[in-house]
Amino acid sequence: MTVRIVTDSACDLSNDEVSSLGIDVVPLSIRFGEQQFLDRDELSVEDFYSRMAASDDLPQTAAPAPGAFEATFRRRLDEGADSIVCINLSAGLSATLQSAETGARDLNADIRLIDSRSITGGLGTMVLAAARAANDGASADEIVALVEDLSARTHVYGAIDTLENLKKGGRIGNAQALLGSVLSIKPLIDISTGVVEEAGRQRTRKKSLGWLRDKVAEHGSALSNLSVMHAQADDINVLLEMLAPLVDLADTRVGVIGPVVASHGGPGVVGMCFTLES
Repeated sequence: MTVRIVTDSACDLSNDEVSSLGIDVVPLSIRFGEQQFLDRDELSVEDFYSRMAASDDLPQTAAPAPGAFEATFRRRLDEGADSIVCINLSAGLSATLQSAETGARDLNADIRLIDSRSITGGLGTMVLAAARAANDGASADEIVALVEDLSARTHVYGAIDTLENLKKGGRIGNAQALLGSVLSIKPLIDISTGVVEEAGRQRTRKKSLGWLRDKVAEHGSALSNLSVMHAQADDINVLLEMLAPLVDLADTRVGVIGPVVASHGGPGVVGMCFTLES
């Protein structure tokens, strides 16, 4: 049985990770004013950050068209896939999963659709695990069970400098109270349930990074699959130095947050994703 893995561009996996494991990434759209681009295909991460810094318009995102998923599913089926497992960013944050469901509707095929209830490194960890299992010959049922188990144990936290992007993008979720914070407060958010929730507030950036470090220290050896993702944060090494006594940084995925998540998190956001043992 051949199982193929599909995801969307909120996974923030590198091109090397995607190509080496045969993962298909369906891009969301990124819009600056009247200009719209397909994430990864028409807009690189570097170009996105350059545009965001230079533009008066906050970037906006849109879910892929159902036809983009259908085309990807159909191509893999035509190549001989017996099953497809499609793992998408949280349905609580985007209509992407709904688009994938529509794209699969008219195909008479075994297509499994999973709400990861996660984003960026959390989603990426699940997709990598699924792709490795598929390459090792796991069945669609086994891969779905694996991803659903990981989803239930994956935690995502973020330290952000500004709520402007989240507010204007309509993704503030259950963290509405943060909007009343004075400008000097550095908000912390928890997206572990698939929606944005308030996790705390710190008065300085360094203290907010320390809060992320303390989350790792709190769980100790029960924590695995640690990813540290950032929106070109110039102080990312400060956090890594804080984490060094607690974890093996050689086993920690460190990457740049892509346009989908950075459009809402804003410049300088730092995200931390990990799995807890059951």
